[in-house]
Amino acid sequence: MTHPSTGLGLKPQHYDEALACPADGLWFEVHSENYMVEGGPRLAWLDAIRRDKPLSLHGVGLSLAADAAPDSGHLARLRTLAERYDPFVMSEHLAWSQRGDVYHPDLLPFPRSRRMLDRVCDNVGRAQDVLGRRLLIENPSHYLALRGHEMSEPEFLTEMVARTGCGLLIDINNVHVSASNLKTSAAAYLDAVPAEAIGEIHLAGHAPDPEWGGDLLIDSHDAPVSDSVWSLYERTIARIGPRPTLIERDDNIPAFAELMGERDRAEAILRCTVEERAVA
Repeated sequence: MTHPSTGLGLKPQHYDEALACPADGLWFEVHSENYMVEGGPRLAWLDAIRRDKPLSLHGVGLSLAADAAPDSGHLARLRTLAERYDPFVMSEHLAWSQRGDVYHPDLLPFPRSRRMLDRVCDNVGRAQDVLGRRLLIENPSHYLALRGHEMSEPEFLTEMVARTGCGLLIDINNVHVSASNLKTSAAAYLDAVPAEAIGEIHLAGHAPDPEWGGDLLIDSHDAPVSDSVWSLYERTIARIGPRPTLIERDDNIPAFAELMGERDRAEAILRCTVEERAVA
């Protein structure tokens, strides 16, 4: 099995092509919650993929910024899944989706206060202790300015990493969408994130809001990666060096070959950076 470099989100309609694809460094990501089952065709297919390809588990349900500890049952099922597939990375979102017994089908924002930093760090620590693994935490997308922030997002991420030992999954599309919506600098954000903490990068597409147009970008994952995001990716890789990179596509799923075309573009950027650093 080759070292993972650039990967794709694994979709059911692509299982056969994914299994047969010989591309060097190719890996696949799945949403953990879709595979928290005791058997059946999903796990059978994932078993087959995992025999030949590296795998990452990307969670959407731990609700790390909630006002309570992560659900113990959820963590137990996630640990069982990780023990079965031994992913090379595990990741989760910097957001909340649960309050008491109410679950929201979304990744919700929160004010970056010192109190929230304590809460998030406690929850990340609890999750890592149960899982016995380091988590990579993904930066969110933002659509509106919230009150109550006491630090920038890079500052929040940096302190969270220092206090918990977690790593970062930097979604460059999220950075671009947030910067566009809040009228800030995506480049300055990416320059402020600690390079040594970044364990993975996500690249995805976005779309203008149907009513507000380009004044409000939506992290839709239903389109190819934009030129702006590709430019930010090249800039970031030049600064931090190669990192495992995923092409995300969750709606309007195209043919496997089209996704592989985007994957190959990211792979070329990584290889070019390796070659340039070898010469320098």
